[in-house]
Amino acid sequence: MKQKGIKLIAQNKKARFNYTIEDSIECGIELKGTEIKSFRDGTISFPDAFAEISNHEVWLKNLHISENPYSSVFNHEPDRPKKLLLHREEIKRLERKVTEKGYTLIPLDFYFKNGRVKVNIGICKGKKLFDKRSDIKERDIRRDMQIEFRNKMNH
Repeated sequence: MKQKGIKLIAQNKKARFNYTIEDSIECGIELKGTEIKSFRDGTISFPDAFAEISNHEVWLKNLHISENPYSSVFNHEPDRPKKLLLHREEIKRLERKVTEKGYTLIPLDFYFKNGRVKVNIGICKGKKLFDKRSDIKERDIRRDMQIEFRNKMNH
């Protein structure tokens, strides 16, 4: 994500391990006043977050945005569902994938793009245990190869 005007807020590394990501889509997120301040401070948590489609709207659930300590009584509800902003055609496409093929919508990363908070939603399928094991094995092999290469370059 090294583009002009983009500043990464948070990344969901666990999603890349637990799910096979087929596709991803960038969407806006509807925030209340003090929530944007919490995003700027990076005080968000989303280990179990997912998106759900209901009434042709996409809602992000289990995203915890901590309350801003400097805000008064007008602070936001930390665990309220947040509406994702997508075009109608995109929502229909997501709805078809989720209902037909059993995919899940998982937030992959949150970032600022030209001053606005964006979320990258992944169209994911859960990995089985053996898939995770093979990923770990591949990662270990890759790391060993890099170490070996580094050692050969230094000698």
